[in-house]
Order: sequence, then structure tokens, then C-alpha cells
Amino acid sequence: MSLVPVAPRPRVVMSPDGLKIATYDFGDPEAPAVVAVHGFASGALLNWHASGWTRDLVRAGYRVVALDQRGHGASSKPHDPSAYSMELLVADVVSVIDTYLLDDVAYLGYSLGARVGWHTAEQLPDRITRAVFGGIPDADPMRRVRVDQAKAHLAHGTPIEDRVTNGYLTMAAGVEGNDLGALVAMVEGMRGSIEPTPSNAPAQPVLMAAGSEDGIKDSAVRLAAAAPDASFFEIPGRNHFNAPTSRDFRQAAITFLTETAVSDQR
Repeated sequence: MSLVPVAPRPRVVMSPDGLKIATYDFGDPEAPAVVAVHGFASGALLNWHASGWTRDLVRAGYRVVALDQRGHGASSKPHDPSAYSMELLVADVVSVIDTYLLDDVAYLGYSLGARVGWHTAEQLPDRITRAVFGGIPDADPMRRVRVDQAKAHLAHGTPIEDRVTNGYLTMAAGVEGNDLGALVAMVEGMRGSIEPTPSNAPAQPVLMAAGSEDGIKDSAVRLAAAAPDASFFEIPGRNHFNAPTSRDFRQAAITFLTETAVSDQR
């Protein structure tokens, strides 16, 4: 018997450019809402539900609205690189928040989802009141992927010589349901997209987190120092890929969300 509760069926939200964005609604609709956005090559249910986040957040009195980013999960998976940019990913999240009629929401994001959240929070300062950003670097780590080698491998089975590119594709292929063509298109389409910097840091209270064994930890610390109202939590004994399953991370995030909610009401 699974210890993970059955997930709700996805509800479709239409993006501004006509793509289907799958969303999942957990908890009491009247409870304070947390919008949860997963990382690259993952998905809402894998990142947040199977790992215990939805369970613990609902128990703590929150409603969780999670979404599959375009190119992932049950959402549309275009193979055109022009369908992917930071601006489009942010617009998808804004569409979900608008469709669910959410105000005074908290944002929870990991890796790519945290990068998207950095810019979404800056864009919606009156609606996103606080945020948790896990595994967020101060640059796009996927820019090191050799798109030409990835495409050749998918099209013709050509061996991938670049170690980073091979690692990304191997990781992505290990997740059931992933469409590697769509994910490679995302990597290509997001080249040159806006990145987190001190000049575009959100002003809301933010908890930044990264695993103690994560290569991007130092850049996450720098981002936390650059944001106007940010603190940093080091996730003990975790790397970039297993940090979302950390109970310490979940507890730190829930404590932060609860304490900042109380301070907002004073």
C-alpha cells in the first residue's frame, strides 16, 4: 500500500499562447494558497506530491496548487524552441494564479521552478507575498548543454561526447513520461533568457535553499545576499537532485511560510 495519497486529476489552464498547462489542487480551497512549480525534467506530482510536500503543507493548513510546466508532465510539450522562454514560463504561472483567482499567495519553486518564481514574484509583488526558492543558481546551468549533440543523438542515435549533455539527457530519460525532444527544445529556446540578478531581485520575504553537496550552493548564497529580504537554508547532506525529498527542507520551508504569514498580519 502506498504511503503517498492519491493525486487529484489534473485541471487544464490555458496559457496566453494557447498551450495546455496541467494543474493539481490539494487541500481546503479556503486555506492560504501555495503555488508550487517543479524543476527541469521533473513534474508537479514527482517534485511535490511523491516527496511529501503536498501532504505536509496541507497538514500545516495550506492549499497547494501545483502545475506541470510546459514541456513536462501532463502539460503541452511543443518541440519548437520558440515555445520556450523565461517570459512564457512566467506567463504560464500568472495564468494559473489568475484562473484560480488567487491573491495573497506563497510561491514554492525548485531549480527551474525557482528561477521562474524569482521573476514571477518580481512581476506580482502585490499578489505573491513570500517565496521559497530551492536549488536556484544565479545563471542558467543548462546553457552548458550541447544542443547540437543532444539533437543528433535523438535523431540518429549519435553518441553524446559532452559529459554535461549526456548527464542531462540520462537524467531526463529516467523520468517516466518525459519527452526528450520537448526538453531539448526547452533548453535551446531558453538560451539568452533573463536570469536572476541583484537588479531584478523580488522584494518579498524569501527563503533560499540549496543542498550542502550542491554545486550551485555558493551562487544561491550570493543571490540570497543580493535580495532585499532573503535568508538562506543549507539542506544537510543533499545534492541538487535529491534535495526536494529532504524533510529538513520541507520543515524549514513550512516554518518560514508560517512565520512570514504571521508577520504579514501584524
